[in-house]
Amino acid sequence: MTIEVRMPDFGGDAKEATIVAWHKREGDSVSAGELLVEVMTDKVNLEVESPASGVVTEIVHCADEVVGAGEVIARIRAS
Repeated sequence: MTIEVRMPDFGGDAKEATIVAWHKREGDSVSAGELLVEVMTDKVNLEVESPASGVVTEIVHCADEVVGAGEVIARIRAS
């Protein structure tokens, strides 16, 4: 089963965030709750954890890209 990882909804005025750094690459194994990506809004930096264990099959948005809340940023093949 493929799990879509989405940019979190930060609430308030933050409707988008910039991807700062990926901590996993396509093909890497990841555990649920493990740090996956760091993102930055105009006010805070946040760490986004993996929602599931599996293998990262696709990174949709690269570092330095601005992504809207709720958009798919990666896909994980759950194990």
